[in-house]
Amino acid sequence: MSANDESEFENLDCSAVLADIWLLLDNECDAGARSRLEGHVNACPSCLEHYGVQQQLKALISRKCGGEHAPDGLRERLRVELRRSVTVRQTTYRLESD
Repeated sequence: MSANDESEFENLDCSAVLADIWLLLDNECDAGARSRLEGHVNACPSCLEHYGVQQQLKALISRKCGGEHAPDGLRERLRVELRRSVTVRQTTYRLESD
């Protein structure tokens, strides 16, 4: 991995990762995007937690829907709405000196 690749992981924004989490879950991204997303998710506890929840949701939907596929138009509308509804939580730590 080059230094440029490492800086991409550091600069990858949580909101961008969360917006694209379903691309990762559905294997709908290229190898480079997959690598960047997985790298960020594995290094960011908040995104890893969100990824786990979405992974469980996907498994539940798969079990309950029996493998039926949504029409392409519905899938695209859902993808757009999911991207718009992503909420990023930020925790700020403050260190107090003596």
